[in-house]
Amino acid sequence: MKQLVANVRRCEPLNGFVYLVELELPEPVEFIAGQYLTVVMGERDERPFSIASTPAEKRYLQLHIGAAPDNPYAWEVIEKIRHDGVLTIKVPAGDAGYAPTSERPLMLIAGGTGFSYTWSILQQHLASSSERNVELYWGGKQPQDLYFHDRLRALAASDKRFTYSPVVESSAQAGWGGFTGLVIPTVLAETANLANYDIYIAGRFEMVRVARDAFTAAGLPRDQLFGDALAFI
Repeated sequence: MKQLVANVRRCEPLNGFVYLVELELPEPVEFIAGQYLTVVMGERDERPFSIASTPAEKRYLQLHIGAAPDNPYAWEVIEKIRHDGVLTIKVPAGDAGYAPTSERPLMLIAGGTGFSYTWSILQQHLASSSERNVELYWGGKQPQDLYFHDRLRALAASDKRFTYSPVVESSAQAGWGGFTGLVIPTVLAETANLANYDIYIAGRFEMVRVARDAFTAAGLPRDQLFGDALAFI
């Protein structure tokens, strides 16, 4: 990993609690779609965030940071951005990046801002010449949590390889066209054979733990499930 001081080009809200942060690096950095960086807050305080952009953007990295004042872990990073205009980062990190040589279709599963991990992989895959299909299940508490919803619907309409399945725990929104419930049970209910897929997952550790156990029980080989959280649960 390289340690760099990055300028903050943008820090703007995507909804009530998620911020899009764009960093300009002093030099190009090589990474794999699906890897992450750590923000150095102190000598023994490094905080990981998935890189939402693709490796083609070597000098510019995007992050989706879910932050609110009652979540100091992420909120302090936003405050540091606003105060300093720069971040010290270490990049790249992570062993659960996109594997382009597989012949299986991809399934991407995200909870909340875990979407940033899947967004990098999705963009990288659709920019390639691969004809493998890719499905995205994105879960949130309510529709407004899915801050790229309209963009993903348009992308699915324009690229026949891509299927988008939004999942929310509850929706009072008239005409909601997605699933209602929890994302992992939805995946299980909608997928006949998980073993047909390479599955990439990001979200809260408890969600990833439930997915690992349920998918393994449903017949998914362990080496077809990718996610950096799996190393910690």
